[in-house]
Amino acid sequence: MEATGTRADRVIGDGTLLGWNIVFWVILAMSLLVSFTTPLTIPQRGLATGAALLLGATYLFVGMPAIQSRRWIPSVVFRVVLVLCLMVLVGLSPASVFLMFIASAQVWLLARDLRDGIGFSLALVIGCGTAQLWGAGWGWEAFWSILPWMVVSLVVSLLFGIWIEKVIAQSQQRAHLIEELHAARDELADAHHSAGVMAERERMAREIHDTLAQGMTSIVMLSQTGAAELARGGDGVAARFAQIEATARENLAEARALVAAFTPVALSEATLTEVLRRQGERFAAETGLDVRVLLDLDESEVVALPQSQQVVLLRAAQEALANVRKHARAKSVLITLGLSAGRVSIEIRDDGSGFSVTEPSTGFGLAAMRGRVEESGGSVQVESTPGGGTVVQVLIPTQETP
Repeated sequence: MEATGTRADRVIGDGTLLGWNIVFWVILAMSLLVSFTTPLTIPQRGLATGAALLLGATYLFVGMPAIQSRRWIPSVVFRVVLVLCLMVLVGLSPASVFLMFIASAQVWLLARDLRDGIGFSLALVIGCGTAQLWGAGWGWEAFWSILPWMVVSLVVSLLFGIWIEKVIAQSQQRAHLIEELHAARDELADAHHSAGVMAERERMAREIHDTLAQGMTSIVMLSQTGAAELARGGDGVAARFAQIEATARENLAEARALVAAFTPVALSEATLTEVLRRQGERFAAETGLDVRVLLDLDESEVVALPQSQQVVLLRAAQEALANVRKHARAKSVLITLGLSAGRVSIEIRDDGSGFSVTEPSTGFGLAAMRGRVEESGGSVQVESTPGGGTVVQVLIPTQETP
């Protein structure tokens, strides 16, 4: 809303505004007809006709556009012409006073503020009252007879204007609230989008860490082992090369799977139990550790687990084995997959050097594991002491296969 504009569009709709236009033209036509039934001289009748035509033309070309454009100067021009023409019509034909009904409404519809509306309402009532008094001959008797309806007209006009002001205030409040709601909705959408982007980045980071990064670590360690064996005479180098090739091929397949989807390649080709056993065998071949995989549930129960839970359990086992490789200096590892009390669990236990669980962790792996598991509604428990090995247990509430 411009500071100099009217507020009719905030008070009435297009349909109601059309109704007001129709009422204006009907009342103006009736006023013109009444002037022809009043005993007037030819000059007076011509003056009344000219005033009616001027008022109609001004409303058509100035008043109606002012309501639509909300421009201040045209609204003032129309209301000045409105008051002057009504003074002429009422002065010549007192019956035309009923035009004040529509005139009072238009004064307030075109008002810029409360003071503006009050000012033109006073001008309208006083002007028409003065014209009616002139037509009655300027007597005190006529004055006292006209005064009551002038007061009543002014009061009604002011009450109408106050009602319009309240409607405007409520409309402004609603418009402000709607703008705030739209802004809040946009901010919430942006926040959800940002949160989704961050969650996707974290998920991708975990996927890369649990697959490609660990595979690259295996390749580096196997290469170092192969180089050492080659320096000692070359025994076992061929086996290391085969392990490097197998790990690289698996990493390549995982990279392609990350591009296409987020289900591990291994789980798309075998059950979780088979994948864990293959992981254990390969880990044993690469590190020389004794790795065992035990099941505390039936194979059918493993197959019945939702794919999302199988992915979480597999990634947890991979991360735990990666930590054993990098930090534990263990001799044996036991992986146990179980189901009890409505929760599926996987436990990775090693007899390595252990660590103090109270010290803050600087690595990404355990934090990524926790984030992945907690997204599934589960929890991660880590038990370890320096020199006493480490136990990592992942617990996830069971759910029906979708």
